Amino acid sequence: MSSTTAVGAPSRLRLPRWAAPAGVAALIVVAYLVFRGTGTLPHDKEAPQFLAVTELREWIDEHRNESPLFLYFLNYIRLFVGSLYDLFSGALTALGWPGLTGVLGGLAWLAGGWRIALLAVAGVSAFGVLGLWQSSVETLALVAVAVLLSLAIGVPIGVWAGRSARVRRAVTPVLDVMQIMPTFAYLAPLALFFHIGAPAGAIATMIYAIPPAIRITALAVSEVSPTAVEASGSLGATGRQTLFKVVLPLARPTIALAVNQTIMMALSMVVIANLIAAPGLGGDIIRGLSRAQVGIMLPAGVAVVVMAIVLDRMTTALARRGPHARPRRLDLAAAGALAAAGLALIPVLPRAWPEGWTLNVTAEINAVVRWAETSWYPVTTFVKDQTSVLLLNPLESLLTSAPWWLVALTVLAVAWRMSGPRAALTALGCLLAIALLGTWEHAMQTMTTVALAVLITLMIGLLLGVAAARSPRYSAVQRPLLDAAQTMPAFVYLLPALALFETTRFTAIFASIIYAVPPVVRLVEDGIKAVPAEVVEAAVSAGSTPGQLLWKVQLPMARRAILLAANQGIVMTLAMVVVGGLVGAGALGYDVVVGFSQRTDFGLGFVAGVATVLLGVMLDRITQGADRRPSPHRRKST
Repeated sequence: MSSTTAVGAPSRLRLPRWAAPAGVAALIVVAYLVFRGTGTLPHDKEAPQFLAVTELREWIDEHRNESPLFLYFLNYIRLFVGSLYDLFSGALTALGWPGLTGVLGGLAWLAGGWRIALLAVAGVSAFGVLGLWQSSVETLALVAVAVLLSLAIGVPIGVWAGRSARVRRAVTPVLDVMQIMPTFAYLAPLALFFHIGAPAGAIATMIYAIPPAIRITALAVSEVSPTAVEASGSLGATGRQTLFKVVLPLARPTIALAVNQTIMMALSMVVIANLIAAPGLGGDIIRGLSRAQVGIMLPAGVAVVVMAIVLDRMTTALARRGPHARPRRLDLAAAGALAAAGLALIPVLPRAWPEGWTLNVTAEINAVVRWAETSWYPVTTFVKDQTSVLLLNPLESLLTSAPWWLVALTVLAVAWRMSGPRAALTALGCLLAIALLGTWEHAMQTMTTVALAVLITLMIGLLLGVAAARSPRYSAVQRPLLDAAQTMPAFVYLLPALALFETTRFTAIFASIIYAVPPVVRLVEDGIKAVPAEVVEAAVSAGSTPGQLLWKVQLPMARRAILLAANQGIVMTLAMVVVGGLVGAGALGYDVVVGFSQRTDFGLGFVAGVATVLLGVMLDRITQGADRRPSPHRRKST
């Protein structure tokens, strides 16, 4: 009886895995077609919340010298940072070009030998040849102040976080927000509380540069061998002695990497800080952008890149040395001689770089740009117009014409599917906050730009990363190019984009792609190379072709690295969105730029910066959560 029942019982109907997502997608499409054009939130430049923030700034400016907060706290911070900048700027100016060349060359020799010293001497000389000596000195002083303050605060916090899981959990969300936040978003509150000028620029640069100092220091301390720490304790060392004589020496190479990354981040920010009147090379770049003159921008951009490469190579050489490595006597003597020669020439040679030794190429660069625009106009116009007609305009129309509640529900469903309920609720909260801030329409336009830029970035990153992972020779050729690309400040990527496409939305997308591709390529390459060799050998021995090996073994097993690459692509693209507002990107980026350039629109710029942060947090949490979820193959097997 029981066997008959078992055989005759109807089998349980099992729906395919794609049925539920397909059903939800169909419902969303139907809802869009029914409610299209309703429930939209058009942008209102005169919204009460924008005006309220502008009025708050005016009130703060009027009562700046009456409030105890300013009189006894914020003003002292501004004075301290300003004095520190004046000290560094005065010292570097007093050295003049002979002294600065000799001292920096000597330090470079100690860091990495004669090759790095030669690079440093050539780099410092390039500042003068480009006619940007004083601006370069000001930028170097601003970077020095920002890095010094970042390390003075970041390294102790990083050590604390590396030794305490509770502190690490408390600090991580704050660092996440700081790294997602567009660079422009730092400027609004700092201009509000610290006014404008070198102190505000240095503080803005410090805030932007401090997260890698904390993160990498915490990683360095947490990776110190527990055996070494236990051995130190068993020998009677106190906690303080263990920290300074065991933990920090063993973590020194990685902490040197933290210094390197802090310097690179600071160099990226000092250019943008010119918008709040920070001195240095940023002024030439911003002036060139405002006039669409690549000839003004390029020499300053080259000077920033040269400065980044010199400082990067010096700190990288330090990071590669072992914890107990000491410079040889010959290197000490050579470095001392080079520094002494530079100092000895200070009274003999003029401190300012001689004008006769400069090379002015502004007119020639502008002529080349005009030739490129004329010669490549049919190609660049075709690419720009077709991208706008086929991709940008339809996607923007879709997002801006859909009801806000439908977009919110769609993001909730996608986030829940990809990353779970916590990430989904976070994404929903960010979207609701954007709606309440009154920036919904411009946020959707920005999301269009980001989505297209990330899609193209991932396609290029996957192709180049796979090629590098499968060909050591190609990887060896590509790696120096990626190194150079990652040391360049964000503003430099606007140069080729502006030269090719003038000021349009596509210019910002093109610059974002160039800026975001290098880390995506690295992550994809490392993810595929990390696939265990025995798994690859087993697939090959089973008769898999190279294509089958890639699609069925390597890419699925590198899923986490690829999702992390997508996350980094989104974060870096968002970082360029506001910068792209200077070259025609529009939307939130333009709002932020206008907020700084026009005092009456400060509230608009401030709220747009907050909305950009919320957009970044939403996209970041979705992709981070997807990285932590198990793959479909693993769920199926379990």
